[in-house]
Amino acid sequence: MAGSERRDDFRAHLESTRAQLEETNARIEARAGRNLVFAIGTGLLFGAVFLASLFFLKELFVVLVAALVAVALVELAAAFRTAGRRVPRVGVVLGGLLVVGGAYFFGAEGMLLGLFAGSALLILWRVLEGVLPGGIVPRRTLVRDVFSGLFTLVYVAFLASFTVLLVDGDRGEWWVFSLVAVVVSVDVGAYAAGVTMGRHKMTPRISPNKTWEGFAGAAVVAMGVGMVTAVFALQQPWWLGLVLGAVVLLTATGGDLTESLIKRNLRVKDMSSWIPGHGGFLDRLDSLLPSAVGVYGIALLAGAVQ
Repeated sequence: MAGSERRDDFRAHLESTRAQLEETNARIEARAGRNLVFAIGTGLLFGAVFLASLFFLKELFVVLVAALVAVALVELAAAFRTAGRRVPRVGVVLGGLLVVGGAYFFGAEGMLLGLFAGSALLILWRVLEGVLPGGIVPRRTLVRDVFSGLFTLVYVAFLASFTVLLVDGDRGEWWVFSLVAVVVSVDVGAYAAGVTMGRHKMTPRISPNKTWEGFAGAAVVAMGVGMVTAVFALQQPWWLGLVLGAVVLLTATGGDLTESLIKRNLRVKDMSSWIPGHGGFLDRLDSLLPSAVGVYGIALLAGAVQ
């Protein structure tokens, strides 16, 4: 009888603990806008894939960038379609691969040429959709669709290709590692400070979950991680780490807000639901894309890339 009572008490204790954990996770999710368990799990998985590709085979890293760009382009093109703007998915992916491939094979000049070639391909693709006999795509939205497609190409493929330029420089893998580390630190710092201390909304009409307390937490963590990566990973002076942290703080926050504004205008919550706890791939790349440009600029000034 006593054993049965102990088992019942143990079960009741487990149920109470589980209920408390679910309630806590629900509060965090409601405040931060994501499922914490799924977010951490998928983040660790993609982090492992990223590190393996970056440090063991740079060519694999470029393939990973190309794959992420292709998926993100499809996501954004699909989001534009929900708003009545037809961005050719196959055409924009082919254009994006031209940009990434140009950066890998021919450097910065190749990236620019790839952007021009990809833009021309995308424009031609959309024009043919509207003028070919029997086409089902209306011509009246042609100009709007073309500009939406060009924005998609620049926003995703062109900005992402700066990581390809970066990895090809002196200690390039460590520059890309530092880029991702500081961007993640901005996200983690903002998340932790925002959940625990967030009171004052930063941009309530664009991103209701962002707070000034979260921004301050992100600044502290980004500066610290920037200095550590500058000294130990990049073999640069500590003050460059402060610059790195400050630049990425602004670019990552701006990138996050930019994507939130895009989703708000297109009236979508997430670009897709392919990554549990994170939404779509573009939802995870929004901070990295503009930050890649900022870090490339710092590496250029430091003489690490040409």
